[in-house]
Amino acid sequence: MTAHPGRLSAPTLLAVGRAIVNARDGLVEAWLAWITERQGRAPVEEPELRRILSLIVRLLTHMTGPLRREARDTWHSANELFGRLAETRGLSAGEVVDELQHLRELLIIELGDLIVALPVRQQLPAVLRVNRVCDTGITSAVVGYTDTLVAKLLDLEGSAVPTSESKTQLMTQLAELEAAVARLDARTTR
Repeated sequence: MTAHPGRLSAPTLLAVGRAIVNARDGLVEAWLAWITERQGRAPVEEPELRRILSLIVRLLTHMTGPLRREARDTWHSANELFGRLAETRGLSAGEVVDELQHLRELLIIELGDLIVALPVRQQLPAVLRVNRVCDTGITSAVVGYTDTLVAKLLDLEGSAVPTSESKTQLMTQLAELEAAVARLDARTTR
């Protein structure tokens, strides 16, 4: 990860980031509840799923703030990992998109009052930034999903259920991404 100096952010985007920080636990819980209700039992256990969801929501705060350039690579990697985990859960590409779109819906609900309270000329940039971040996350998740699917198709001994080794590798990547976000959190002055 390249260390960029913090970039000044508009007060509006800082307010959006603070609102996401304040709602982080609620967003993760609502998102997790929606996903687990849809999926039932899957190879990725709830604590592991909670970790990746929490990581993505934590990164959202950085993607709307002064460390957005530094957080960009971690954001893409976290969403690619989300896509790879979705493939191990047996989801289709469309379901990966649906799950991340639900995060966007939760953000709209959570940030709605803040956005409406902003001066009119600041509302659209704030909405566009959050939507752009969500869009790049969805794109990265689909890339991760597709890469995993293609790798399985090319593997002569591939199976629909991930091996413990591949799941262990995914959890190792998750731990590395969590460490990267912790470093970003330490630099944040929110």
